[in-house]
Amino acid sequence: MPTLQILNYELRHFNMHTKPLMEEYLREVNVDLSDYTFAANYLWLSSASGFYSIINDTFCLFIMQGSEISMLLPPLGKKDKINDAIVECFKIMNENNTSKYYSRIDYVHEKILECFTNYLEEGTVMFEMLADYIVEKKLVDYVYKSEDLIELKGNNYHSKRNEINKFKKAYSDVCVETLEPSKHTNMINALYRKWTSDRVKYMPKEEEDRFLEGILFEQNAIKRLLAHYEELELTGICLFIGGELKGFTVGEKINEHIASIIIEKTDFETLGCAQFLFREFSKVLKDKYEVEYINVGDDMGFENLKKVKMSYRPEKLIAKYTIYQK
Repeated sequence: MPTLQILNYELRHFNMHTKPLMEEYLREVNVDLSDYTFAANYLWLSSASGFYSIINDTFCLFIMQGSEISMLLPPLGKKDKINDAIVECFKIMNENNTSKYYSRIDYVHEKILECFTNYLEEGTVMFEMLADYIVEKKLVDYVYKSEDLIELKGNNYHSKRNEINKFKKAYSDVCVETLEPSKHTNMINALYRKWTSDRVKYMPKEEEDRFLEGILFEQNAIKRLLAHYEELELTGICLFIGGELKGFTVGEKINEHIASIIIEKTDFETLGCAQFLFREFSKVLKDKYEVEYINVGDDMGFENLKKVKMSYRPEKLIAKYTIYQK
């Protein structure tokens, strides 16, 4: 894919070869958001074109949709370099885009936001930053203590323990395997098709259109995940009942004390399957990466997903912001 030349900057195609370079700059930022890994961005860019450039010694990741570009992440690098890089990135976007409306920086962590301004009014959804910018609080990542998800102690987790116990009593032929793309790809694709069909049946009508819009996007991400599984340094497990795949999940290490779950799908009609798989994978992530916390990402704005993630009593919610230019 050709590069883009905007102002005096060359924007190069974002691909697997970009991994070591991006990870070098990610180490300078070191935040706990699930979006701040190479794999997270590479997978979800499967349906769009990604470009990157080194601007003011920061790694800047752009996404092109149609002819308009925005940023998937803020500039990544040393704290004293980020402010000037943000200003330059808006110049690049504005030069390319048909309107400033399309120019924005998504998934900004508070730590990086503080590099851009000293003003942050806690608890507000939208507030003014400087004369030319607006920041909007978007979704939050749900972060849990690994031990909480594994042990499920206390009254708060009573219903989760019950679901798992019922599942174990109902199915004696349960088997958990380490995910191997060469062995499991066809079964995973078949389960995903079933999950999509079942999910639509039970989904609130007001969420259905938005859900369906994201299906192709997620399908492409799963295909890319399975195609580059080892290169992306991912880990995952598959859950079988009577030899039939009923669930799979994949995650990765974000940094030395937190891992993330990138995707999890289970047979919607096998009760207790999701709770059982979630706990088993929490064990895998803690044992493999020796992490204290597990990040399960955001709820994408779906109320039912929010309820599920809140039901596991997150230890903390990490806000994500978008920067716009007026």
